[in-house]
Amino acid sequence: MTHRVQLYSLATPNGQKVAIALEEMALEYDAHAVDSCVGDQFVEEFLSINPNNKIPAIVDPVGDHGQPHAVMESGAILIYLAEKTGLFLPQDAIRRSQTLQWLCWQIGGLGPMLAQYGHFSYSVPVDEDVSYAQARYRDETQHLLNVLEKHLEGKVYIIGDELTIADFAIMPWIVCLEQHFQAGAVFGLDQYTNIKRWVERLLARPATARAMTVCALESLP
Repeated sequence: MTHRVQLYSLATPNGQKVAIALEEMALEYDAHAVDSCVGDQFVEEFLSINPNNKIPAIVDPVGDHGQPHAVMESGAILIYLAEKTGLFLPQDAIRRSQTLQWLCWQIGGLGPMLAQYGHFSYSVPVDEDVSYAQARYRDETQHLLNVLEKHLEGKVYIIGDELTIADFAIMPWIVCLEQHFQAGAVFGLDQYTNIKRWVERLLARPATARAMTVCALESLP
């Protein structure tokens, strides 16, 4: 164990959000790809860090009064890193509340709905009738896009002119919807001009751009 934060992840939206935080906070870290296709998430070494066998997870080697501290769940990791560094989570009570509200919106809404849309649209056997699930999660995704588009009107970032962990959490899911699920036309993403402008602004940041490829899926054997 070095002094560097240890990241166990893949370049999926939940993994990318933590990599963005590490890069934007300029924290030194080592990245370890956890290949779910070969069952890396079930080995005892990983389960000792995250008993729920999901990426991402981190170990801060000095987080527990100088001893290693493991953190699971992407939202919890973002909050932990923000509090560790004092960055991207406002100290002002109202702006902090706004940030955490939108972080929770992603964790409880945007992420699960988009993930289910992707699953039922692209990952089920062709002979299964999942039309109800497809329609449900497509409609929920469209609703959430409408919420985000309206919220971003006149704003630079999620809570206004201040970049926060809420931006880190939400943006990778929009990129996934367009690039991985290839669903831009399905949802008319080009019409969401506020979202598009916001995503482009974030991806233009060198640290964020680097983070999007950490533990890239195509780099695995």
